[in-house]
Amino acid sequence: MKIIVPVKRVVDYNVKVRVKADQSGVELANIKMSMNPFDEISVEEAIKLKEAGVATEIIAVSIGVTQCQETLRTALAMGADRAILVETSAEVQPLAVAKLLKAICEKESPQLVILGKQAIDDDSNQTGQMLAALMNWPQATFASKVSVDAGIAEVMREIDGGMETIEIKLPAIITADLRLNTPRYATLPNIMKAKKKPMDVTTPEALGVDITPRLKTLKVVEPPKRKGGVIVADVAALVDKLKNEAKVI
Repeated sequence: MKIIVPVKRVVDYNVKVRVKADQSGVELANIKMSMNPFDEISVEEAIKLKEAGVATEIIAVSIGVTQCQETLRTALAMGADRAILVETSAEVQPLAVAKLLKAICEKESPQLVILGKQAIDDDSNQTGQMLAALMNWPQATFASKVSVDAGIAEVMREIDGGMETIEIKLPAIITADLRLNTPRYATLPNIMKAKKKPMDVTTPEALGVDITPRLKTLKVVEPPKRKGGVIVADVAALVDKLKNEAKVI
């Protein structure tokens, strides 16, 4: 079984994000970048399926600038077998990502695509669902446990009311939630081996996909700073402030 795992290069989650002076976006110059945390979970789950003898090959895919090769090398060091970079310097929105992944799926014919449920930069939570629609494949989103056997994936997923377990036929799309697993650290020997693993580079044009943005960002601003709290003397004073100042009751 072949598994495709898309990985995205994002601002490292430990970095405090700063908005550009012209409010056109966030500052990326001289900022530490790393793999989207949800995508790390996806890579780990694919590796676990391979270690269990379910999968035979893991292909990491990234879409973006040349530096995305570093993100792909991280996935290869974790345990992916080969990588594909769709190189472009243009803004790539979720629908365009889904179309590019569809083109790669049609070329590679995977039985499973495991994605992070969302990226921590745009928080769109759209690509997996869009890819499932484009491919006309079943999907299991927000997965917290996955098992695959005899062409069937059993997925425990998080919903508003608790947990739900569903079965889907392969080929299928799964999006990973935080509780699915804990990603491993790449060891030094595996980091060295990753440098020799194959990485193909292509472009949206070569895949025949139009990535023209459908949405335009008008302005990016920081959230307003929270005001300091106050200590009230009793419940009556609290109710008075909630009613007359906050006007929430």
